[in-house]
Amino acid sequence: MRRLISTGSPFEKVAGYSRAVVQGDWCFVAGTTGYDYATMTMPETVEAQARNCMATIARALADGGFDLRDVVRVHYYVTDDAFVDQVFPIVGEYFADIRPAATMIVCGLARPGMKIEIEVTALRRTAAAPSPRD
Repeated sequence: MRRLISTGSPFEKVAGYSRAVVQGDWCFVAGTTGYDYATMTMPETVEAQARNCMATIARALADGGFDLRDVVRVHYYVTDDAFVDQVFPIVGEYFADIRPAATMIVCGLARPGMKIEIEVTALRRTAAAPSPRD
């Protein structure tokens, strides 16, 4: 069964996407920028944006019946290589013990104020239990 998760952001409707899609034991969370949906503003610093990304992702996962411990893959997109060392400690707070497969890419993003975007894929841990053959 396919289930669509929304943050209520007006961007989702306009651009035709869901914050997350749950398909069976998988949850695919769309690229999430540091937008603060409560104030509809973009913070100035990459650190604040990274924390907002993670909060939005955690909420989307929870709405789908998952949590951060289910994350198996993460992609980080930053607009400046100087941000890498600023972002690592922040995402490490969330993923240090989970240790998903990860990629960090330096690139341009859709709007000038965006400094980071994070995308995750989660597999429900009960589905990922090893089989007797493993």
